[in-house]
Amino acid sequence: MKIDLTDTTSSKINKALVQGRRAIGTPAVGMVLTLVIVTDEENAYDALRAANEASREHPSRTLVVIKRVSRTPRDRTTSRLDAEVRVGADAGTGETVVLRLYGEVVHHAQSVVLPLLLPDAPTVVWWPVDAPLDPAKDPLGALAQRRVTDTYATEQPVRELEARAAAYSPGDTDLSWTRITPWRSMLAAALDQVSCKVTSVEVEGEEFNPSCELLAMWLADRLDVPVRRSQSSGPGLTSVRMESTCGPIVLDRADGTLATLSIQGQPDRAVALKRRETSELIAEELRRLDPDDTYAAALRYGVDRLADPAEEPAGESVAEQAPAGGEPVRKKAAPAGKAAAKKAPAKKAVAK
Repeated sequence: MKIDLTDTTSSKINKALVQGRRAIGTPAVGMVLTLVIVTDEENAYDALRAANEASREHPSRTLVVIKRVSRTPRDRTTSRLDAEVRVGADAGTGETVVLRLYGEVVHHAQSVVLPLLLPDAPTVVWWPVDAPLDPAKDPLGALAQRRVTDTYATEQPVRELEARAAAYSPGDTDLSWTRITPWRSMLAAALDQVSCKVTSVEVEGEEFNPSCELLAMWLADRLDVPVRRSQSSGPGLTSVRMESTCGPIVLDRADGTLATLSIQGQPDRAVALKRRETSELIAEELRRLDPDDTYAAALRYGVDRLADPAEEPAGESVAEQAPAGGEPVRKKAAPAGKAAAKKAPAKKAVAK
């Protein structure tokens, strides 16, 4: 059931929701949270479809906030709120309200959304695109317990990760982090099967994929070893290679669907590592509403501390200038990750 409201108010939208529930014979509210999606017209359809599919696991009231662009100075001074209320089969297992804001009300979206939040239920705000630099300080983000962004949808993902680390607040999360949950689970399970010490790691994936950097930072933070980030043609993450005292441990996924886990002294195993849809990622994020401390630790590790693939491999000799009348003096190069870690305090001091 759909109800269209033109030039309306939050009070009228609430009344329409009650009328819609009564019309389909479900007057009770059985939803567990409010999901606020802040997007534009171009991405609204895909985001709403993902939210509707996720609502099968998490029945919710979904509020889609679309800030329309004013084309003339006269339009900017005229405020208007249009709404489309969906209940029943048209809204998955919950309720959906599509809000289109025009004019001055665009800058006060929180005043429109606040009366529509479910009472005594958590709120999650999701920006599929164009997320604010500091989600916690955004007027809509301040209403939520969890704030979901996606650095994969930005033009410069690595720089965006640095901005996310600088502005992190408990409750922030990123779909690029959610995408690597199966990888983290599989790598942790592989390390549980051996008693070896990991000495270095290489993470390989396509160039503009922040999930690769996040996985590399997580491994560097948890294992305290040098981690290199190398590039491949994709799709997405393609492989993780861990050198250990018992031999290499490799998780390779060349086709984006099926991966092969190789451990020294054990037969190779095929594992399912399919690239997941956005609806599955959102459903996973809605399962927990407490701060993700593991994500925070990985994010704050810093992209600049990852080893540069162009650097000389660890353990190779570096020739220094020979003293007068003597043989060239050679010394062992420090591992790339340790060298980067030593440089990090200096960078922080400059930033201050």
